[in-house]
Amino acid sequence: MKKEHQKISALIITYNEMGYIQDCIDSVSFADEIVVVDSYSTDGTYEYLVDHPKVKAIQHPFSNFTQQKTFALTQASHPWILFVDADEIIPEALKHEIQETVQLESPHAAYWFYRKFMFQNTPLRYSGWQTDKNYRLFRKDKAKFTDKKIVHETLEVDGTSGILKEKLIHYCYKDYTDYKSKMLNYGRLKAKEDFYREKHFNYFYYILKPAWKFFNHYFLRLGILDGKKGLTICYLNALGVLERFRELKRLERKNALAYYLLMP
Repeated sequence: MKKEHQKISALIITYNEMGYIQDCIDSVSFADEIVVVDSYSTDGTYEYLVDHPKVKAIQHPFSNFTQQKTFALTQASHPWILFVDADEIIPEALKHEIQETVQLESPHAAYWFYRKFMFQNTPLRYSGWQTDKNYRLFRKDKAKFTDKKIVHETLEVDGTSGILKEKLIHYCYKDYTDYKSKMLNYGRLKAKEDFYREKHFNYFYYILKPAWKFFNHYFLRLGILDGKKGLTICYLNALGVLERFRELKRLERKNALAYYLLMP
């Protein structure tokens, strides 16, 4: 019996992604449907999506990355899920590999993608990301996002995993202000995650972990070979770690104050 043709749902979550989302949508236009969940953008992103003939656009309030992606997953109609970020591009060679992979007789339940990082429009070859990979393609009935993380969401896979050969292109750095804002936001979300897990602020880690992040990525992971852009990226990544501990301290103080005010 001939295997049924396998269809793909491309999923994207957005917030103020004009300048990125157009190329992202074009690169996944081979999918059988494109679903974009927007968290009430204010820069015209949603209006662009609504007018796009190939896109099913939905607005949904943002709580955290895991919940937003889980919601997007419920909107998919097809058995294969291709999940990309708004600042990622599927190049032609990867597109063909994806199409061939989902039609295999015995495919894996999920596939890792390696990523090629772009600093503005030039490649970032080192700075800790040369071995970066993420789940981007998986069977809807074989995977789900774990609720144990609210940022850098993790996919739980029921079955085996494979790795595609071609790389996804990730435009990680638009400008200094944008990337700094992104790293600070990630740091605050990680602090909330720590707080919910009852991890406590520690001055030793507050000093050590940001310093180690910079040293590890800039020297050990060869960010120094990326020149000025490597220095910028490694500094801002370390700043995100610092913000994580600052925010955790703020959350603990706020919680302690609330507890004090509620005492009889």
